[in-house]
Amino acid sequence: MGEAVLIYGKSGSGKSRSMKEFAEDEIFFVNVIDKRPPFKKKFKYEMATTSYETIKAGLKKMPTDIAVIDDAGYLQTSEFMGGHSAPKKGASSFDLFNSVADNVWNLIMFIKQEIPKNKRVYIMMHEISNDFGEVKVRTIGKLIDEKVCLEGMVTICLRCMTDGKRHWFKTQGGVNDIAKSPEDMFDSEEIENDLKAVDEKVASFYGL
Repeated sequence: MGEAVLIYGKSGSGKSRSMKEFAEDEIFFVNVIDKRPPFKKKFKYEMATTSYETIKAGLKKMPTDIAVIDDAGYLQTSEFMGGHSAPKKGASSFDLFNSVADNVWNLIMFIKQEIPKNKRVYIMMHEISNDFGEVKVRTIGKLIDEKVCLEGMVTICLRCMTDGKRHWFKTQGGVNDIAKSPEDMFDSEEIENDLKAVDEKVASFYGL
């Protein structure tokens, strides 16, 4: 199975920035909203699309062992914004939210079941916090949160953090944060904002 890893954080916290140490031919970059990365580099294998099926097809034949889907949350946003204004009646009003949840679930299951086990797919999403200070990935619709629980589908969730001067990953959370990783994978609860170094740790830990 492929290894799906969640990378989440606020806008500007360093999600896209974390890719800058990868060589131009080292990753398959799915640039969901075709946004310029915050560094001077053009990846050789790049795709800009909001189509789940196109992304799956790309992941199936990607020429690298590493893929990054940035910003994956906009896959949900694109589907919702493209369909929320369509005329609805009766139970059909729930169909859009069901479809959004189904597509997110199916993408992660595709990564876990249809991609070779040596491949790693980093899924970058924005975070959101509630009135109690609990932090999680931003999703659309209660079905994903209540029935799916995205972080429960993966072993590793890294939170991007910044104080305005430096950027880092949080590898372990607490009561109010979903950050998590195997306790022996990383040396500290705070590590450098370097996705290439993270991938080296993941590959070494699992013997990929």
